[in-house]
Amino acid sequence: MLLCDFDDKFILDLLFRQLQIFKLTKSEEELIELLFDDTKRRVEYCFINTNNKYYNKDGEAFFNPFHSGQWCIFLYYLSNTIFKSNNENKIVCDKIYYLNRMLNSCDLFYEVILPEIFHLDHPLGTVIGRGIFSDYFSFSQGCTVGNNKGIFPKFGKRVKMLSNSKVIGDSIIGDNVIISANSYIKDINIPNNSIVFGSSPNLVIKNIKSEDLIKYWT
Repeated sequence: MLLCDFDDKFILDLLFRQLQIFKLTKSEEELIELLFDDTKRRVEYCFINTNNKYYNKDGEAFFNPFHSGQWCIFLYYLSNTIFKSNNENKIVCDKIYYLNRMLNSCDLFYEVILPEIFHLDHPLGTVIGRGIFSDYFSFSQGCTVGNNKGIFPKFGKRVKMLSNSKVIGDSIIGDNVIISANSYIKDINIPNNSIVFGSSPNLVIKNIKSEDLIKYWT
């Protein structure tokens, strides 16, 4: 169950008031209401698998619409859920995506397929492009996932991008990888269980023990 201090009516009213800047239509409101429960289920699954004290309460997933990171994730899942239901509804998806950019300074386009479990922490200035992502992907402020000559990177499970890090082009990032602050990876593969420093082509890649990885995920 997704716990929240506010009922669905309050959350939808808040959302519709925010979206009125884009002149939300009645049919668009009805579509959002139709897919609201599906979006909440995705949010619940994501949050219950997140090791963050603000996302869980008494062993249940907890949603606070006034926590900007949680609202950012909710808006992404809502726009993506609507898009997947019928990609002819792009205008309302555009409005929700645009709202997310305005409120959170984070570019999470609804056609980008983020995993069912991901986390963000102060994501201002981050742009997430059309990479291939796996569960427990995590990013912070100023991060970029982008293409080089039309090729986007691929990410294994439990990849954590620290502030101002970038992954570009034909790169395969393994499982359990920490991309350190200000690192720049371009067209290079990173092995499992690694921490990465520096800039391509002069990266420093160090093995990190699985027991030492735990502190990065709490």
